[in-house]
Amino acid sequence: MESRHIGVSIDRPADEVYEYVSDPANLPAWAAGLGASVERVDDRWVAQSPMGPVVVAFVARNEHGILDHDVTLPSGEIARNPMRVLPDGSGCEVVFTLRRRTGMSAEDFERDADAVVADLEALKLVLERGCPG
Repeated sequence: MESRHIGVSIDRPADEVYEYVSDPANLPAWAAGLGASVERVDDRWVAQSPMGPVVVAFVARNEHGILDHDVTLPSGEIARNPMRVLPDGSGCEVVFTLRRRTGMSAEDFERDADAVVADLEALKLVLERGCPG
C-alpha cells in the first residue's frame, strides 16, 4: 500500500494541540474533508461529509500524541488514518499518514493529499490564532 506522510509545524504546545485535535467536536473548524458538521449520535461521532454521513472514531486518549482514527465511509469501508502530534521545542508537528486505498487512481490520491495539506494548514491557522473551538 502506498503511503505519504504529510506534516505541518504548529507554534503551540503539543499537549494543547493534542487536546484540540482529539475532540471530534472540533473537526468542522479544521477538517473540511470530513464535512461542515459533526454530531454525537449515541456513542459515535457522525460527520456530514461530501460523500454522505461518515463515522469518525479516534483511538483512546493517550500520553503519546497518537491520534489514529477510523473513518467509516457510507459504503461501510473503513479508512484507517494514522496521525501523530510530535513535540518540537515549544511547538509541535502534526503528521498525518495518507494511505492510497485499493483501486484509488493516482489523481484521486493526489486530490486526497491536497485535501490533507489544506486541512492541516487550517488546523495550524486555528491553533496559532489562539481561538480553538
